[in-house]
Amino acid sequence: MSRCAMEGCDPDCQRPRLAGEREDTSAQVIRELVEEEMGGEIIEYRVVPDEKDEIMAALIEMTDYYNADLILTTGGTGLAPRDVTPEATLSIVDRLAPGFAEAMRQGAMAKTPRAMLSRAVSGIRGRTLIINLPGSPKGVHENLAVIIDQLPHALAILTGREGDHG
Repeated sequence: MSRCAMEGCDPDCQRPRLAGEREDTSAQVIRELVEEEMGGEIIEYRVVPDEKDEIMAALIEMTDYYNADLILTTGGTGLAPRDVTPEATLSIVDRLAPGFAEAMRQGAMAKTPRAMLSRAVSGIRGRTLIINLPGSPKGVHENLAVIIDQLPHALAILTGREGDHG
């Protein structure tokens, strides 16, 4: 079972959501796909402001403290000045894993040409795979659906549970 964490960006968020508060619908889509399609477990969920330093801190904590196998971020991947999730992600990863973002963009382009506006990235910090997703529930579903069947194998290799040719 993969240990997964979620992080969402909200320009109006002044603090992380507390346990028991209503999750945003993008997070619900992620939870359903991760639990049902991958058999994964969500170990951490939070919403942080669209601030690079705060996003970086959340990602570092989820990788280094919670030891998540996978972190899925939502939002902050567009062209607006406040969209800084890709920059925050790139600041803390050790290696890039561009195939995930490339596949998601290609899959989304089949549905809408606006997918080319996505600046989402994917990379690795330690033994954690971090993937940026769009902020909308529809975008999350469409993008995650493109890559979800490859995630269990990728995570097994990354975490050492399986050889790279297993």
